[in-house]
Amino acid sequence: MTPDQEISPPSAHFGEDGARLSYGTYLRLAQLLDQQRLETDAHDELLFITIHQVYELWFKQLLHELESARQAMFDDRLWWARHLLTRVHEIERILIEQVGVLETMTPQDFLQFRARLAPASGFQSVQFRELEFISGAKDAAFLRRFRSLTEDEAARLRRRLEEPTLWDAFLCVLRAHDLAAGSDDEISASLRNAAHDRGGFGDVWELAEGLMTHDELAAGWRARHVTMVERMIGTKTGTGGSSGASYLRSRLDFRYYPLLWELRSWL
Repeated sequence: MTPDQEISPPSAHFGEDGARLSYGTYLRLAQLLDQQRLETDAHDELLFITIHQVYELWFKQLLHELESARQAMFDDRLWWARHLLTRVHEIERILIEQVGVLETMTPQDFLQFRARLAPASGFQSVQFRELEFISGAKDAAFLRRFRSLTEDEAARLRRRLEEPTLWDAFLCVLRAHDLAAGSDDEISASLRNAAHDRGGFGDVWELAEGLMTHDELAAGWRARHVTMVERMIGTKTGTGGSSGASYLRSRLDFRYYPLLWELRSWL
């Protein structure tokens, strides 16, 4: 072996050539594709399971991005927070569009297997509640309502209740840029200052707009979801015992950041 050969790093081998890692093993496709366990022979049950599992994967990604965006705001890395929120927005648009795929299933098709779902319900999605909690909609009552929570899931929700929200992080940003953020009146005044002085507070304003878009898209998903449910089951109760579409409709006017919405009336 020559001296040059001794100091040269080993050549990398990828894929089938190196047999170290393949597409399937890296993504754990054998395990992933084995998770769609059907309860009936209904043709559309696979679609129903796939759509909801994909939602949960996206929820996991959203939590990852929102946690990082929150930390970026606490660290005053506003460019990074805005970048991550932009990614969040694109994922949320995908979530809205996915409803259209689910709507290719007719009510008759859904009824072939719906009874086997009870008492399981999308209302029980822990990750969705985590997303609401981190966004600012904390509600400890969900821990009492979720009777099927595992210890780990309950611990996750309790942690979300105790930790700061995106709004808490944004208020930290306002203070870091010498904008008052005590009472709602102070926050509203600071938001108006940032809106009217985008030369001096452009980063703060853009971040506020990023949170506003997150709120808007979440509201858009709720609206799209409720119309899909009404189209699919009408006024029937949910499989988990909820009131179904009527409960979902009661959430349509909910907003994470009401002060950002009120701001529009004062500009």
